[in-house]
Amino acid sequence: MALSASDVAAMYSLLSNSMSTDHRLRGPAEDALAQSESRPGFCSCLLEVITAKDLGSQTDVRMMATVYFKNSVNRYWRHRRNSSGISNEEKMHLRQKLLMYLREENDQIALMLAVLISRIARRIFNVSTILQLKFHPSYFLLLSFIVHFGSLFILNSHGNMFCLTDFNFLRNSYLTKPDIFLVLSQQIQSADVLASHRIFLILFRTLKELSTKRLTSDQRNFAEISSHFFDYSWRLWQSDMQTILHGFSSLSQSCNLNAEDQPHELYLTCERWLLCSKIVRQLIISGFQSDSKCFQEVRPVKEVSPVLLSAIQSLLPYCEISISCDFVKRACTKLMKILVAFQGRHPYSFGDKFVLSSVLDFCLNRITDPDPYLLSFEQFLIQCMVMIKNILECKEYKPSLTGRVMDENGVTLELMKKNISSAVGGVLTSLLPTERIVHLCNVLISRYFVLTASDLEEWYRNPESFHHEQDMVQWTEKLRPCAEALYIVLFETNSQLLGPVVVFLLQESMNNCPTSVAEITPALLLKDAAYGATAYKLIKQIRTPKSHSQQKFNGALSLELSNEHPNLRIIHRKVAIILGQWVSEIKDDTKRPVYCALIRLLQDKDLSVRLAACRSLCLHIEDANFSEREYVDLLPICWDSCFKLFEDVREFDSKVQILNLISILIGHVSEVIPFANKLVQFFQKVWEEYSGESLLQIQLLVALRNFVVALGYQSPICYNILLPILENGIDINSPDELNLLEDSMLLWEATLSHAPSMVPQLLQYFSRLVEIMERNFDHLQVAMNIIEDYIILGGNDFLSMHATNIAKILDLVIGNVNDKGILSVLPVIDILIQCFPMEVLPLISSTLQKLIVGCLSGGDDHNPSKTSVKASSAAILARLLVMNTNSLAQLASDPSTSQLLQTASIPVQENILLCLVDIWVDKVDNVSSIQKKTIGLALSIILTSRLPQVLDKLDQILSVCTSVILGRNDDLTEEESSGDMSSSTSPDEGTIPSKEFRKRQIKFSDRINQLSLEDSVRKSTKMCFYSWRII
Repeated sequence: MALSASDVAAMYSLLSNSMSTDHRLRGPAEDALAQSESRPGFCSCLLEVITAKDLGSQTDVRMMATVYFKNSVNRYWRHRRNSSGISNEEKMHLRQKLLMYLREENDQIALMLAVLISRIARRIFNVSTILQLKFHPSYFLLLSFIVHFGSLFILNSHGNMFCLTDFNFLRNSYLTKPDIFLVLSQQIQSADVLASHRIFLILFRTLKELSTKRLTSDQRNFAEISSHFFDYSWRLWQSDMQTILHGFSSLSQSCNLNAEDQPHELYLTCERWLLCSKIVRQLIISGFQSDSKCFQEVRPVKEVSPVLLSAIQSLLPYCEISISCDFVKRACTKLMKILVAFQGRHPYSFGDKFVLSSVLDFCLNRITDPDPYLLSFEQFLIQCMVMIKNILECKEYKPSLTGRVMDENGVTLELMKKNISSAVGGVLTSLLPTERIVHLCNVLISRYFVLTASDLEEWYRNPESFHHEQDMVQWTEKLRPCAEALYIVLFETNSQLLGPVVVFLLQESMNNCPTSVAEITPALLLKDAAYGATAYKLIKQIRTPKSHSQQKFNGALSLELSNEHPNLRIIHRKVAIILGQWVSEIKDDTKRPVYCALIRLLQDKDLSVRLAACRSLCLHIEDANFSEREYVDLLPICWDSCFKLFEDVREFDSKVQILNLISILIGHVSEVIPFANKLVQFFQKVWEEYSGESLLQIQLLVALRNFVVALGYQSPICYNILLPILENGIDINSPDELNLLEDSMLLWEATLSHAPSMVPQLLQYFSRLVEIMERNFDHLQVAMNIIEDYIILGGNDFLSMHATNIAKILDLVIGNVNDKGILSVLPVIDILIQCFPMEVLPLISSTLQKLIVGCLSGGDDHNPSKTSVKASSAAILARLLVMNTNSLAQLASDPSTSQLLQTASIPVQENILLCLVDIWVDKVDNVSSIQKKTIGLALSIILTSRLPQVLDKLDQILSVCTSVILGRNDDLTEEESSGDMSSSTSPDEGTIPSKEFRKRQIKFSDRINQLSLEDSVRKSTKMCFYSWRII
């Protein structure tokens, strides 16, 4: 039943209750709203709540109404199969009502309504009507509403434009004269600043929404809109800019004004100007193809960029006036971001000497010689650094290495690119001479690398938080990481020039601040910054004939660690970072001192230093050249330090980092068993104390898996802790199942692979695998590995206990997964037949029938994956015939098999066994060597059958068997060859056979390996000839 105006009050009550803290009110209200979403009139009721004048103070309810409105538009604006959607009449009403409601005073609700209108526009937008109208650009402000509501303005039968709403001025009238548009556009931009601000908010959101449409036709339409609308938007931007500068000039002369006294109209003009800036950016970025692809100049970039830079220069001085400071910072940052976007999207147009030179010079001056008021304006300085970094990295500005074809006529794209790159290179060379590059490098290190007072305060207040912020912050978010990113690019492009400069700066800072100095002075902070400059992976470039050798570097670093004053934590942390960054440069003779230094730093009193050492240790242990011999005697103190650090830290990220080090250490050292008891106690404590922290438990499961692998066949010593954790992790009813199941299954697999024997608890866990597979196949490959481990380790005891479960899993998977999934299951079926040839038919008959259906189905001629599935399935059926001849014949003659083939629409004109013969002959070249022999043996057995049709296939069968016999020696794999040599060997007395050894034993006791294909073919051929009286 449709909702009407009488339901608005009830709708308001439901929205209000849906935000109640009382769940008894909130739950029923949310359910009622969810049930009403699909009812006709729901959106209309919401819109009445949003626009009700008497609810102006009820911002929260109106905001909730806009959220439900937006979600309903996303779900029901277009008709769907399971829903009739919003009717055309209601859509018309909603569009009219929205356009008549442009003066929303609440900024948040106005933004939500703009987003809502943009979503509607994306669904109904049609540019064809717009492109029929050839109006003067000044009319395009009103035309933007046509962009928003493509079907809202239509052409009548006389070709005149008919407006379905009056936009607060006209209702149901014909707009036939262009001057009416002029009047409307003038009223929009001059009479009511609030309305025009809301219009531009809607326009920006709509343009942003339409620009995300990726079809070629949509992008072409957007380019058409941009070409028409750009001029008007740009002129309005310039007009508003002049208004803002005039307003700020007047305000600056009124010293007694506070920020609250700023005229509201000026504030709205500023906000509209910002929106207009975003629109101009969107039109230039999305409305023109990148000039790096089409090599066509984008005129607006060259026109707009110098004006934007001039606007920044005009606005920056007003940072010192409190009344305009916030807006000026927002505006200047936004304009610099727009320039950065222009450079990235249209590098060649931006590379014009009048654009690039002025922007780059401005940014360099702001970084190297900033005005006092800019020092606290971090976001703007960050954007200046981003601009310089992007220009230095821009591949379009790099010299082209391609030559020119001789006798080539005309100007090619490559030649155009080469000419542009050459011109830009000349601009960069003139703007970045040697002296300026060196000066920029020195400024970056000495000014922006240095820790500030606020940094030190944050460090001392919360060392853990400080450490993680330095690690995790994006380089574009903070000034120091941004300066470091710019420094790296600058160094990489000028390594020969800057290498000696950095070394000299480091030497000078070390001389000015000896290791004995303990006070936090500017010299100490500068030394820390200089060390930071060498911490990056640039040490090869820094080494010059006059520089220190690596041994002297290590000597200097070890001297820095000799002073244990608390203030030296600044240098100690940087030493830890440097040792981690230099991991690939540490030579064998210095590995031992480095390991000792990091272990020492791991015991420092400052948590930030210890965490930095923890991270660097991870890098060294994971390194391919890690020397366990130099590290083994440090293991006891390393384990104790890790356990102690885990207890001392409080933040989640810190504990994960330490667990990661423990896991890596377990996986890379062989001496784990002597510390097994300590590790078991540690794992037990962590699991119990952090039972609700699933992300931490994931890291613990990884560490436990490495621990089990490291223990090998002594892993039962940790079963007391391992098995309960494993049982909890593979329980699909556990609250943390979603996060823990994947790693728990990997731990399960590792436990079985390294178990010396099957224990009752592990045997009982197999039923959990059925529950996991019944829910989904996300962990199919691991599940198949687990089943294989159970078959190899559990043997007859496992089969007798879980035969039904095995059949259920295999029957569930085959036929319900893709080809890749089937290929992961087939080896399990194969080993099951190897180990239990007599029991397998009644156990998995349904699965084997599906394999027969798969073999006899077509569609694999041009599909390699299907060919692999069919060939491997055929080889498994061949194995079944060889190991239990009667079982395959019984399966083929079963009426249910014929019924299954009939259901799958697979016509079978002859005996199923003979159909399989055709498959074996056809797919023998698509299988491995051992599978070829299996198929050969199966074909030789078929010769002994008393089926007259065999004679028709005799030539093919003998041909396949002969080719397999002759090619057998050539097709042996290295694995089979090595296996043959070790087949007679057995594990030493008293040792526990490994999983791989058990697999080899199964393989070499396999009847396929014991039989001689040549003898089998000879006997079968004689029997066949004798049976049919051929001889």
